[in-house]
Amino acid sequence: MATVVELTDDNFSETIKEGVTLVDFWAPWCGPCMMQGPIVERVAEKVGDTAKVAKVNVDEAQRAAMELGIRAIPTVFVFRDGKPIEQFVGVTPEDKLISAIDKAQ
Repeated sequence: MATVVELTDDNFSETIKEGVTLVDFWAPWCGPCMMQGPIVERVAEKVGDTAKVAKVNVDEAQRAAMELGIRAIPTVFVFRDGKPIEQFVGVTPEDKLISAIDKAQ
């Protein structure tokens, strides 16, 4: 079963540099983020090893969020080989996220 990886400022760049990675930027105090979390976990289970799925707590890893210009959370990015391919702001449905991962492959 695929798991969602917790990213920090220290491992963010290394984790997204190869392949397709979906990253959920969130915070524990954010209500909509609490709704997005289980969706991201289901996406991780469905995509398995075809893509990495990760989360970044913006309170703890501010550098990555600032570099990407994130102003609202939850924000979900799909990266391919370290480059942002697609971005979603607000609670995003599972099928939209899986479709974005499929397109990025």
